[in-house]
Amino acid sequence: MIKFTITSTKGGVGKTTLTANLGALLADMGLRVLLVDADVQPSLSKYFPLAAAQPAAGLTEVILRGEVTAACITATVFPNLDIVVSDDPEGHLPNWLLNRIDRGFRLRFALQAAVVANAYDCVLIDTQGAIGPLQDAALMAADILVSPITPEVLSAREFKDGTMELLDRLEPGSALGATLGPVKAVIYRQDRTADARLIASGIREDFIRLKGRVSVLDTVVPHAKAYKEAATLRIPVHRHEPRRDGVMPSASTVMHQLAWELIPSLQGVHAGDSAAEERSA
Repeated sequence: MIKFTITSTKGGVGKTTLTANLGALLADMGLRVLLVDADVQPSLSKYFPLAAAQPAAGLTEVILRGEVTAACITATVFPNLDIVVSDDPEGHLPNWLLNRIDRGFRLRFALQAAVVANAYDCVLIDTQGAIGPLQDAALMAADILVSPITPEVLSAREFKDGTMELLDRLEPGSALGATLGPVKAVIYRQDRTADARLIASGIREDFIRLKGRVSVLDTVVPHAKAYKEAATLRIPVHRHEPRRDGVMPSASTVMHQLAWELIPSLQGVHAGDSAAEERSA
């Protein structure tokens, strides 16, 4: 089982959209996928329709018990795709975690429960933009951190400063037996202007100089209306735009490239093909 946390110290960069669409694609590729909404604002919990009108439990029970139980997991309407919903609208969990010695590792240990470890191939954790104990717990739970970054001057600057501060704060946790995963940045919502391409190039050069602490993925997610349309329809974007005429690649093509880059063993596997069917059998 591989665990990804989608994170950014800046809000509004597309974390939830990326988490939902990547998770749904991996599920359609035949992996058993669990989404975890670790944001007190439950955007991911509302992204796709759920099979149950009212989930029995969610993130609150996971954090308070320190364990994922079957009641905490709710199926979506899409095969192979389940979710632990966010059910803390008043934001009590960060304050509760703040007083815990194990706050940085509580979600990591909770995901080791048999109902997760024996039932899923991949876990994707969405996070809040605000820095705090809940975000830290989500970061320390992951094998790989994925961080969308928009190619705008202020966003790029904030991403670099915020990410390095995050690493400096959490990497000492490795001494306690939990290693912070590598950070994979993905250039997200890049438009077709020369300015955006120049900033994206600068982002890559900046992180090359940081000696591998952060790497920038080759896949670039363009600024395209398909992602908004799919969110409105509450369907995965690779299903909404399987192909596209013109220079810009389809959403399906982009999301497959991203999945292959993050999980190289999936290279060449497409959503719904025979390899995906064999994987889910």
